[in-house]
Amino acid sequence: MSRLDPTRPFIPVRIAILTVSDTRSLDDDKSGATLQTLIIDDNHILADRRIVRDDVAAIRSVVETWIKDPNIDVVISTGGTGFTGRDVTPDAIRPLFEKEIDGFSTVFHMLSYQKIGTSTIQSRACGGLARGTYIFCLPGSPSACRDAWSGILKWQLNNQHRPCNFVEIMPRLEEHLGG
Repeated sequence: MSRLDPTRPFIPVRIAILTVSDTRSLDDDKSGATLQTLIIDDNHILADRRIVRDDVAAIRSVVETWIKDPNIDVVISTGGTGFTGRDVTPDAIRPLFEKEIDGFSTVFHMLSYQKIGTSTIQSRACGGLARGTYIFCLPGSPSACRDAWSGILKWQLNNQHRPCNFVEIMPRLEEHLGG
């Protein structure tokens, strides 16, 4: 069973939040604000927070900039993971993945199913790695953001989490580049 090892020093992770929406601003972005609060409350660093419209090129441009930034370890997007014509977040971001984190989607849907039942199939939540940066695409509801953070990311982005976590392997994510 997983647990926290308090003898290991906590390492804060630098996280950028991208809200994908044609209608939200920073003043009324509840999902982005929810993530920001959770990230800061868990002693991580908010590296950046932006809102971008539901547009493949606009989304990809921001994420590409962030994955090139050595001061950003994790990108979390919220919004645009459904099936409507404007829901293009996974379509914009998945091509950037060098590796997909298949288990993220599986565990997210398991958690979501416990709350909203079969409606969870309407989300294309996903996770992956690009240039040593973790990327997670979440639905655009504050509840889904809380579920993903509290049920998965809070633990995997905590180096004290045992038996393993994403933080402890961060130094090796780009070892295939031979650097």
